[in-house]
Amino acid sequence: MLAAAAAAVGLILGSFLNVVIHRLPRGESLVLPASRCPACRHPISAADNVPLISYLILKGRCRHCGAGISLRYPVVELLTAVLFLLAVLRFGFGPELLRALVFILLLVALAGIDLEHKLLPNALTLPGAALGLALSLLADPGGWWVYPAGAGAASGALLALAVAYPAGMGMGDVKFAALLGAFLGLYAFLALFLAALAGAISGGVLMALGRAGRRTPLPFGVFMALGAIVTLFAGEEIWAAYIDSLWGGGS
Repeated sequence: MLAAAAAAVGLILGSFLNVVIHRLPRGESLVLPASRCPACRHPISAADNVPLISYLILKGRCRHCGAGISLRYPVVELLTAVLFLLAVLRFGFGPELLRALVFILLLVALAGIDLEHKLLPNALTLPGAALGLALSLLADPGGWWVYPAGAGAASGALLALAVAYPAGMGMGDVKFAALLGAFLGLYAFLALFLAALAGAISGGVLMALGRAGRRTPLPFGVFMALGAIVTLFAGEEIWAAYIDSLWGGGS
């Protein structure tokens, strides 16, 4: 029941994340006006604004003007619902779950904005990092030093990369790394490694398909979010398997 409720809440909050992804980079209010078609600006009725279901019923088009609705809307809603469900199954009910759910919301929003706008806004990364520290200390009081250390070390590492290679790394990535450390502690470095690996593979595939060149910029924030999600759910297991392989390889 809790998992089903979490998935339903994830659908609803995923719908709100779509508003954040669309409006925040444009400097628009997240509350007013009510949801409207981006093409004809006609207000969307409550019946046409049911997460996921309305998109399917309307076949991905505005009821009033027939303009296509971005596939991003149902994808974000469904993704948030699935991640919320997995979080309940992974963390149970308690402070760890709260931290995980807030982290998921921030990751989905930042990934969506970076993919669509090539931007990681301070309005999410900086308050998100502060909130992450507070929630991490609530969930793991004994690790009071780990999360500030993770935030500082991860952001410092990316800052060094941004200074050395400004064309490939921006300050938004640096602040996003601080957010990862605030939620994941030193496991943020595993998330960054996975992000770099995913980015390298994606870049190689795009180059092989002729859709990107060596200097084509990729939204690294998307890969950071992906690495963070994997680390959130399986970071300890991945690290334990890595350490075990080292010891096993030496025996």
